[in-house]
Amino acid sequence: MIDNHFMSIALSLAEKTLGNVAPNPAVGCIIVKDGVVVGEGHTGIGGRPHAEVAALQSAKGSTHGATMYVTLEPCCHYGVTEPCIIEIIRSGIKKVVVAAIDPDKRVSGGGIKALEEAGITVEQGIMQEEAEKLNIGFFTTRKLHRPFIACKIATTLDGKIATFKGDSKWITSGSTRNWVHELRAKYDAIMIGSNTLINDDPLLTCRLPGLESRSPIRLIIDSQEKLKEKHNVVKTADKVTTWVIINKKIEKKIKNINYLIVNSNDKPIPASHTGMTSNQGEYSTDKVCLKDMALKLVSEIGITRLLVEGGRVLTTELLKHDLIDRLIICRSGKILGNDAIPFIGNLEIQSINNCYQFKKAEIIDFDEDIVEVWDKLQ
Repeated sequence: MIDNHFMSIALSLAEKTLGNVAPNPAVGCIIVKDGVVVGEGHTGIGGRPHAEVAALQSAKGSTHGATMYVTLEPCCHYGVTEPCIIEIIRSGIKKVVVAAIDPDKRVSGGGIKALEEAGITVEQGIMQEEAEKLNIGFFTTRKLHRPFIACKIATTLDGKIATFKGDSKWITSGSTRNWVHELRAKYDAIMIGSNTLINDDPLLTCRLPGLESRSPIRLIIDSQEKLKEKHNVVKTADKVTTWVIINKKIEKKIKNINYLIVNSNDKPIPASHTGMTSNQGEYSTDKVCLKDMALKLVSEIGITRLLVEGGRVLTTELLKHDLIDRLIICRSGKILGNDAIPFIGNLEIQSINNCYQFKKAEIIDFDEDIVEVWDKLQ
């Protein structure tokens, strides 16, 4: 129980850095001597310094014979800086308690082995499940080479995201929308498609007091070049990093906008497959290969946790391509009826046995709404 207590402190430190450390994991570390915390640290903004180094510096030499609690296995490979294990060995730490093994092939047990060979006692597995959940983005990039992808959907009681005329402000209450701003701060990037860009012209930032600097990278899938200087994301691109995802070179680039070129789909899906009527706009996301995009978000930008706030078209295609790990459904008590726009398009599923399936992970109650968190059933 004592180990759990101290590891929970380290996990709390790690959680504070979510959304600020990609492509590195968010790690927390504390140093305990004679039952007292003498040092603490977490991964720095941008991934440096590492949590272990920050904790050792915080301890100011009170480390000989102490115990270190760290949420992820200390690194043992040379990168921008020397391995954390070297600093730990130098410090005189007697015991290291590790929550989760680092999935990076350059480490993956090597850090623990090196510490043990240096005569340091290592205990692994304390609150491992909690640590792996916290860094689900980092673990996903190492396993699948793409980010962990969550889709946030604001919907009515009957599963609609807008009236038949496209009006969607506001389906959920102010308290729920504030919670979403806090959620954005924990993700490396936020994504929409060009339809949402045109219909809503969103800012896609964190606008709660104290979180303004925690706005994630903004991503817009825009193969048809709908993004213009008038849009809010362009007007604020000098303050918040913004990328446009396209499938061809752009002749005239917009100032302060970054461009990520990805492959096109080999077999575009017709607009009719999305269930859209002629007055709801043309299907556009089929021009970008979503799987290639997901790979390049990691390899070229370093994103580990992606929050999608797109509309029905983007959500549907991500689901079809097996690219949704989590659904975050913010559900109000409003009802809009059968002529309103649903949050998912046609999937052409003919049998219940072939349906997409998610498992309930969490229910959060608000005064007027509920938030349902559903994770993909493995």
